[in-house]
Order: sequence, then structure tokens, then C-alpha cells
Amino acid sequence: MAPNEPTQGTAESGRPAPDAPDTRSRRKAVRYAVPVAVAGIAAATIGITSALASSGDPDLPKISAEELIAKAAKSDVQQMSGSVKISTDLGLPSLPSGISLGGAAEGGKGGKQGGSDVSPQQKLTELASGTHTLRFAVDGPDKQRLSVVERAAEYSLIRNGDQAWAYDSGSNTVHHSTVPREKAGPGHRAAPEELRGASPQELAKKALAAVDDSTSVTVDGTAKVAGRDAYQLAIKPKAAESTIGAVRIAVDAKTGTPLKFTLAPRTGGKAIVDAAFTKVDFSRPSAGTFDFTPPKGAKVTEDDKGFFKDGAEHKGARPGTPGELPGMSGLSGMNVIGKSWTSIAEFKAPQGAEAAGKGGSAGKSAPAGGLMEKFGSKVTGPFGSGHLFSTRLVNALITDDGRVYVGAVTKDALIKAAK
Repeated sequence: MAPNEPTQGTAESGRPAPDAPDTRSRRKAVRYAVPVAVAGIAAATIGITSALASSGDPDLPKISAEELIAKAAKSDVQQMSGSVKISTDLGLPSLPSGISLGGAAEGGKGGKQGGSDVSPQQKLTELASGTHTLRFAVDGPDKQRLSVVERAAEYSLIRNGDQAWAYDSGSNTVHHSTVPREKAGPGHRAAPEELRGASPQELAKKALAAVDDSTSVTVDGTAKVAGRDAYQLAIKPKAAESTIGAVRIAVDAKTGTPLKFTLAPRTGGKAIVDAAFTKVDFSRPSAGTFDFTPPKGAKVTEDDKGFFKDGAEHKGARPGTPGELPGMSGLSGMNVIGKSWTSIAEFKAPQGAEAAGKGGSAGKSAPAGGLMEKFGSKVTGPFGSGHLFSTRLVNALITDDGRVYVGAVTKDALIKAAK
């Protein structure tokens, strides 16, 4: 192209030709592009401003630790619904195929090969590690629904009056139970003891019940949880023997409901338990939320014993004892050594564990068989000899004569308590 030759769409003077189609298109594009760009910048600015406005800690009236504890203790919300995200990292080792945390092998008493044990007690073991989403709804003492939401299935506990159901959509199996009349009145909680402990409220209640002279309690700022203003309560055991570093509870500023519970180990690092509401609504759920009819083709098991019941009290234990671990309520002859954050549970080892600990033949057939040597370390003391098992929070000692000592205490404290 010659240097002075006008380009297409321009006059010889260099100005755009009046009727050049490309020029008209560019002008039209500019006309629309400018307001769109401005709108985009405005929208981005509004979005950033809103994010900055809501990301800071809420400015709430001053409150003392004693007042905040009392506020949480008096909280008695009767209607609510929403979802909870719970993450647990006890540092448990990966068990060999066929072995569950509940101690049952696949194809054994715990369930058929390829099947599923839908009982609430078995479901507890699945919450002992990883991240899970729970959906819930509550309408008074006799209408509750709790669902554990997995990728391709959902496990639900439903109570409506004196009827209680546990349903696993993955295996299409149902447990049905009738709530005893003495348990159907006010004050009875929705879920079995094993699954109640998964909610921020129940976790917080146990921690708050342990607050005494052995505990440091402070209000550690404010936070936003599930879109609600909350105070942060920090609870720290004073005893060096405790493996718990701190418990933090976010308490709803308006209702006093615990919205988040975080338990951190004394050694630092990732939280052991982090349970928090991601959505919460304090209005009454619809009545249909608590209706349940077994799906077509579902296998229904009638549970005469009833799984919606409270655990038995134990000699030497009190409700909320930190050393009383979930799922231990059914153990017979359990005794609690010490108190508060340094309490240690002592009980008889399950059948087969003693033989496994001695390396006897019974250990070969028991689910615990090879686990003693693989995951436990041999120890000796006033109790004789045994195997010590450790997680990031809990230490457990199984003696060769069949006794078990377990607690959220250091290894040295545990061995010293065993006699």
C-alpha cells in the first residue's frame, strides 16, 4: 500500500468517511462499551465494598466471660433448621481393609458384605474422621430430623412423636423404633447419644460443663457465623497433663445458641474438631419435614430396644465430663479416674482384645488381631505390661490382663494412672 493512499473507510484528509461501515460499527461499539465498562466497574466496586463491609468482626456490646457462659447456658431454642459442616482430624491410622472403627469386619456381625449397617451407633464411626455435612430441623422435644449428607447418598434420623426412623438411601435400608413413653416427654433430645455429639450445641455444652477452677475462660473478640453476629468464647485447660490446647465457641449474640465449636490440640496444628453452622434459621420448620414413609423396596428392621435413648450414667462420671468419649456409654463397669480435663476412663477390654494383646491365638481371629503390634507401642509400668495407642488428642492403654485406660491426657499421665 502506498504511503499516502487512504485506508478503507477514511477520506483522503485522514478523517473517517461519513458512510464507512466499519467506522459506524466502531462508534456503536464504543457507545455501548463505555456504559458496560462503567457498570462493570461500579458492580465490582459495590461487590468489593459489600465484601469489606461484611468481612470484619461485628461491633457488639462488651460482655464478660461469665455473662457469655450464662447466656449460652440459658439458650433454649425450640425451633430451628439449617446445615452444619463438621471436620474431624484425630490423626487415626488407616485401618486394613475389612476392619471398621466399630470393631466389626465386613461380612461379620457389623453388616453383610456389600451391605450397610444403618444403625445410628455404627454411623458414629464415620464421623470420626474427614469432613461431613449435616442437615437438621427441630420443632420442640418430639420432632427432629438430622441427615448426614454424602456424595451419592444420605443418612437420616427422623423423630416424629413416638416414632423414630433411621434411613440409609445408599443401601435403601431402614431402622424403625418406638420412643419409650418416658423418653417422649419434654427435654428428650432428638438423636441417640452417639450422633448428638456432632452438633455445635452439644459439643459446646460438654465444654461449658467442664468449666471450673481448672479452666481459663475469656471472651476472645467477635465473629460472623452463618451470617449471624457472635461472640468468641475461649476455654483453655490449665493442667499440663491435658492434650487439649483450647476450645473456642462462637455464641450467637441474640439467642445465645452456640454456632461454632473448635477444639485445638495442645501440640498445635490443624483443629481436632471444627463444627460450625453454615446456614441457620430460627423459624419453625414445616410440619412435613418430619414425615417419613419407608421407600418402596426398602428393607425395614424393627428395633425393639430403641435407638433414641439416653446413655446410662457411669460410676464416678458426670454429664459433660471431657474424658468421657463418645460411644463409651454402653461399656459396663466403666470407672472415671480424676476429674475435669484430666479425667481418664477405665474399663474392661472388649472380648478378644486381651488375647490379641498377649499375642494369643484368639487375636488372629479377632478384628483387633494384628492391630496391637502394628499401631501400638509396648509399655510397662505398675500395671504390668500392655500396648499404648496415641492420636492427636486421645491416648489409650490396653493392658495384657484386659484393662483399658483412655483419656485426653498425655502418655505419661495415662501410664501413671494405670495401676
